Amino acid sequence: MIEDLTVRNMVRNPKLARAISDASWAEFRSLLEYKAAWYGREVVVVDRFFPSSKLCSTCGALQSKMPLNVRTWTCEGCGMNHDRDGNAARNLLAAGLAVTVCGAGVRPQRRTPGGQSATKQKPPRREP
Repeated sequence: MIEDLTVRNMVRNPKLARAISDASWAEFRSLLEYKAAWYGREVVVVDRFFPSSKLCSTCGALQSKMPLNVRTWTCEGCGMNHDRDGNAARNLLAAGLAVTVCGAGVRPQRRTPGGQSATKQKPPRREP
C-alpha cells in the first residue's frame, strides 16, 4: 500500500526540494507496480486527499489542522498520543486493507505499469 502524493507540489518547498527530487518517487512507484504485476500482486494506491496524518488510528477522530512541523500529537477524542508518521502508516494500512477486502473507494484509477502486461517479458524472436 502506498500513498498517492503530489511530488510536484512537494518540490516547491525549498528546504525539501533536493531530497525529494533525489528520491525518484515516480521511478520507485513504476518499478513497484511493475514488480507487483510480475508476481501477480496488487499495489493499492490510497488517494492523496485521505487524511492519514490527521485521523486518529485508535478512535477515528479527525483533527482539524495539523501543520508539517507537528511530529507528535494527542487525540482530543481518546487522549492517545501519536507519532505523525506511525499514525499515518497505520491509517494507510487500514485503508489499503479496506480496498483489498471490501473494494472501498480510497484509490484513484490505476494504469498498467509500462502499458504492458507481465506476460510480454520475452524478447522478440530474431529471424536468421
